[in-house]
Amino acid sequence: MKKLMLATALIGFSAGFAAAQDVVRLGTEGAYPPYNFINDAGEVDGFERKFGDELCKRAELSCEWTTNEWDSIIPNLQSGNYDVIIAGMSITAEREEIVDFTQAYIPPASSAYLALSMDTDLMSGPVAAQTSTIQAAFVAENGMAVVEYATPEETVAAVKNGEAVAVLADKDFLRPIAAESGGTLVLMEREESIGGGVGMAFRDSDDAMREKFDAAITSMKEDGTLNALILEYFGPESKSW
Repeated sequence: MKKLMLATALIGFSAGFAAAQDVVRLGTEGAYPPYNFINDAGEVDGFERKFGDELCKRAELSCEWTTNEWDSIIPNLQSGNYDVIIAGMSITAEREEIVDFTQAYIPPASSAYLALSMDTDLMSGPVAAQTSTIQAAFVAENGMAVVEYATPEETVAAVKNGEAVAVLADKDFLRPIAAESGGTLVLMEREESIGGGVGMAFRDSDDAMREKFDAAITSMKEDGTLNALILEYFGPESKSW
């Protein structure tokens, strides 16, 4: 699903360090529903919370959750603020030069344009996208003007207040926003296929931990649990395994 990180690798930890920890720290954004968000109790919630907790159970790991802003989420993994990124992060060749990914747990998803009208001319003004995402890179590389914002909410607000003609983001994120707008915001027919699916990201030195989570993802795919979670959080229109 989403995001092209332009960060560079910082410092790595020694091999096996994180895997030997009593508690594995899961880092997420907490601002990208239904993937991840903060609920009324102030806790991490959403698809990735339920998915991550199940992975930790299957891998027999004790885990805790922490949040980090998107634009520094990879650098803060590298500097040791947490051990895993589980934050709707699309697998890309650029990111694989910096971090190691598990297999995808969400299939490559469509990116969609949210606008005030179905016939919006995407060349008539800037298209909003979240900073350091695959969508921001796509807009810039395809002849459209791009305006970037730090959070997903700001990209949608930019369309509402006329700062952008549309926002390009994961369709799974935009679909409920369009539905809840009462027709004020619409999903355009044009869609884009970007990225290689969503995976968990690790420091290069943490192969043992990554392999444990990879095995747990495989088990959830094989017994149908992962598809059931995708259906629960993203609905029948979403791609599954």
